[in-house]
This record gives sequence, structure tokens and C-alpha cells, in this order.
Amino acid sequence: MLREWKEPVRPGEEELKMRLAAAREKLAAQQLLIKEQKVPVLVLLEGWGTAGKGYCIGQIIENIDPRHFKVESMERKTGEEERKPFLYRHFTRIPEAGKFVFLDSGWMDEVVEERLHGELSEEKYAKRIESVRRFERQLTDNGYLVMKFFLHISKKEQTRRMERLTDEKDTVWRVGKKDLWQNSHYEKCMDAFSSYLKSTNMPSAPWYIVDAKSKKWTELQVLETLTQGIDIALDNRDMAVPLLQNVFPLERMPLLSEIPLDKTLDEETYRKELKHLKQRLGELHNRLYRKKVPVIIAYEGWDAAGKGGNIKRITSALDPRGYEVHPIASPEPHEKARHYLWRFWTRLPKTGHIAIFDRSWYGRVMVERLEGFCTENDWMRAYNEINEFEKELHDWGAVIIKFWVQIDKDTQLERFNERQNTPEKQWKITEEDWRNREKWDQYETAVNEMITKTSTTYAPWHILESVDKKYARIKALRIVIEELEKALD
Repeated sequence: MLREWKEPVRPGEEELKMRLAAAREKLAAQQLLIKEQKVPVLVLLEGWGTAGKGYCIGQIIENIDPRHFKVESMERKTGEEERKPFLYRHFTRIPEAGKFVFLDSGWMDEVVEERLHGELSEEKYAKRIESVRRFERQLTDNGYLVMKFFLHISKKEQTRRMERLTDEKDTVWRVGKKDLWQNSHYEKCMDAFSSYLKSTNMPSAPWYIVDAKSKKWTELQVLETLTQGIDIALDNRDMAVPLLQNVFPLERMPLLSEIPLDKTLDEETYRKELKHLKQRLGELHNRLYRKKVPVIIAYEGWDAAGKGGNIKRITSALDPRGYEVHPIASPEPHEKARHYLWRFWTRLPKTGHIAIFDRSWYGRVMVERLEGFCTENDWMRAYNEINEFEKELHDWGAVIIKFWVQIDKDTQLERFNERQNTPEKQWKITEEDWRNREKWDQYETAVNEMITKTSTTYAPWHILESVDKKYARIKALRIVIEELEKALD
């Protein structure tokens, strides 16, 4: 894209001054509309070293209430981020609804840098590009405005700026090894930048190449493009998003009504198996840590199906320093204000650790769907978004184990009544549980669709028949052990 780019005509000083004042005033007014209509705005500034990204961001944010924006510099990964998926540090920084986030470099800089220095094979680079495209599309599909700017300068201009900065003791620190390497390999970098820009230039999140030869001209180009983008985003706020066809391989799954629930286990066999399996799981946990394999276990199921007891039998076999259980309830206000997957990205385990979710991202296509907490377009789109999310985790190297804990309606009623009539168990039963029970048939329809559309070959569903809780616990332990053994071979 950079080689085909045509340098725009710079206006005269008087016109530039007038347009700049108008654009600043417009952005100042737009921030109120952004807040009122709860549009999250993500502005990514990429470009050549010394092109002026930091200065440009500094000028733009002068027009915005400081309570409504955040600026992030993404150049260095922390040790924690090194042990998380590629998109983790980017996804966790997305803005809340009605606010701005400005990124001084981001996922483009990371991907291109690794490619230039031979840290990414062609296959891995292609996967990164696909991850980026999905990430940006998911954001825009969920109402985010994503504005991407590349600040472009010539080799001659970059050389001139570096010489000027290195001549002064107070500014020499601003020229780093990366800038010097870029300048001496300018043509190679140009090709890498152009390839990336072309591969990630999408209608919903296009690239805008900015002539960064002068500061005011750079600011004007970014401001005018940003304010125009905000106008379009506000006008298109309520438009439905086209649904994408699933491209991920699926495993054939039975309907819930087809699953026999008569499987049982006697007490003696249960205790013997439990002891043996817990010992084996503990051994595998040590190997997981040593080999730095992350594990994600998600539990879904009917109320009173026995998820808690099932989770307890797994965690009792693990080193408490190497796992965390996440009980997922209704989202907090700051979670609700972001993409619905944000609160799960922020809870991912480090390599070598285990994250167990007591309820998960599948709430989008069950509770949120049936209770009207999201639109039909939102939950229908979520099947593909969830498959993409889990594919990202799989490609990172995570073991993904998903359990649906299955009981019948009569068993649930029996357990509800027991909880209601036992003082020490009454905290387990709520009015919401009874309300959900009234929608059993609707939930069953939703669950069947969920399992059918998201049981991928890399993250299949496992059904735990839990009328006999002992049988379900042993089955879950066996499945976890089997999946970990496969990953550690």
C-alpha cells in the first residue's frame, strides 16, 4: 500500500489553520455524543520511528475531556503478557462504551517487528494476520469504532529527524536501536509495512496513511479523518451486522433428549476411582507447569446439576498455586461496557496454569439470548465469535475442555426442593433458579443449538450425565486426564 500511496496536497498555512480549528472544535463536540450514545472508540497510531505518533496523540487529546480517554504505549511486553495469547494485551486494553483509547503502536508493530527479525515463520505470520482481522472485525461488529492510522515519512526525512534528535543531550534518548535499524533497512521495512497494511485493510476497519512530514499537517489529517469516522459510526449505530458462515470443523453431537441418564457408580468403585484419578491428575499438573501448557476448563449446565461438586473434585487434585476458579455471574458495569468476551480475555491463565470457569462466555447464547440482554443479531453472531475465540486459544497452545452437565427436569425439581427444605443449603436456591426452570424447554432448545454450532474439533463439548453425581465426577476427571495426556505426549 505504501508504494502505491499518493501524497495528498498540503493546504496553505491559512487554510490549514482554519481547518485545524474547525476539526478540533468538532471533536470536542463529538465526545459528548460518543458518551451519550455509548460508542467505544479505539484509535491506533502506527508508523515509522520518529514519525511523530506521540506528539500527534498529545495534540488530539487536548480536545477531549481527560475523563473520557486513555493513552496506551504498547512497545514492550511485560513478563505476564509474554505468557498469554498474542491478542491478550491488545484485547484487554479496549475502551469502555462512550470512551476513547489511543494506542501508540499496537498489534501491527508487534507482528511486523517479529516478522522482520525472523521470529515468525510464514505460516505463523499468516495466522497472526488472520487473528488481527478477526479481532478488528469482532470489535466493529460489536459497535466499536476502530480507526487505524499509519504515519508515513521518507527515509531522508527520518534520517534528518534522527540527526536533529541525537544532536541534543535532552532528546538523544528518543532515538532507539529500533529506529536506527529501521532507517538502515528502510526498503525492507517498507515492504513489510506495505504487506501488512494491505492484508489488514478491511472495509469495517480501513487503514489511513498519513503524510507525516509536518506536525500540524499530520494533526489535521488525523483529526479530519477521525471526526468523519465518528460521524459515520454515530449514524450507523443501530445497523445489524451480517452473519458469517461458520468455517471451523464441527463434531456431530447428540441432542440433550437423546442422552441416556441412567448411568450410575457404586460408592466403593467411586472412592477407588476418585483416589486413583486424583493422583494421576496431580502428576499431570506438575508436567503442565514444567512444559508451560495452559489449560482452560469451562463448565455449563442446568441449575443444580452438580457443577460445583464436579469442579471441587478436580481442584482437590491440583496444586493451589497453579489454578484459579472463576465463578461467572452477571457482568459488572465496567465489564458490561466492553465487548462481552473482554471479561474472559482478562481471566485467561498463564502458560503452565489452569483456569476453570463456573459458567462462561456461553452465557451470550443462553441467558443473554433468552432474557433479552442482547439483540438477536448479537447472540446469533456470537457462535462464530466464540469459535474464533477458542481457535485463538487453541493456536496459542491451550488445552480447552468444555463440559455440559446434564440432568432431567425431575431431578432438578428434586434437588431444588431439597435445597429449599434444608437450612444449610438454602443459599444455593434463588428466585432466579425457579424462573429459569419455567423456561426449561426454551433453554433446552438454546443449549442444543449452542452445542451443535460450537462443538469444534479443537474445542469439542463433553456431556456429563449427572443424575448420579458420582458418575459425572469420575467421567469429568477421566476426560481431563485424557486431554492433558494428549497435550503432553
